[in-house]
Amino acid sequence: MELFSKIAFLLVFSSVMTCGTLAQDTIPVRKERVRSYIIDPVRSTMYAAALPGLGQIYNRKYWKVPIVYAGFGALGYAVTFNTKNYNELITAYQDFKDIIPETDSYLDLLVNQDPTEYDPVLHPETYNPSTEAWVSTTLLNGVDYYRKFRDLSYIGIAAWYLFTIIDAHVDGSLFDYDISDDLNASVLPVSRSFAGLSPGITIAITRNF
Repeated sequence: MELFSKIAFLLVFSSVMTCGTLAQDTIPVRKERVRSYIIDPVRSTMYAAALPGLGQIYNRKYWKVPIVYAGFGALGYAVTFNTKNYNELITAYQDFKDIIPETDSYLDLLVNQDPTEYDPVLHPETYNPSTEAWVSTTLLNGVDYYRKFRDLSYIGIAAWYLFTIIDAHVDGSLFDYDISDDLNASVLPVSRSFAGLSPGITIAITRNF
């Protein structure tokens, strides 16, 4: 009888240990995601403000750095191009309006026009007043055109600089945002009652992380 009890005890103990081992093998264990690199959005913003592209590097968005400098390069070229043309046209307009024969830089710009028809300084006997007025208006319109786009180019540089700062801040803020499959939502009925009102059923949405 004592031997039978020992055998029964060993069988029960072996069954319990086996079930525990199977339970450990079959129950999924969720592994916590551990980040070895922490992003501070404030620091991202400060780095981006100190040097364009540095915030993107800090956020490990290396592919954005060429885009940042490509934008500044394109806008810088626009500033250079519009400034050059503005300077040439304003000088030509000033030379055209003065009475000094030696200041004739406008001749290099009006290559398709005959100066004998529009220049009252070099050709006072043959110039046409209406043609002279047209040339003056054309030069002045060119001055206004390139001055406007030069100023817009400077505004574009400031706007692009601000955009790169905002981009770095947003990337830094969303660096730890969890978009894994571990997120799920469910709809559950919730029973609630309020003072003076009859009990009712409310639908609630719960989100599990």
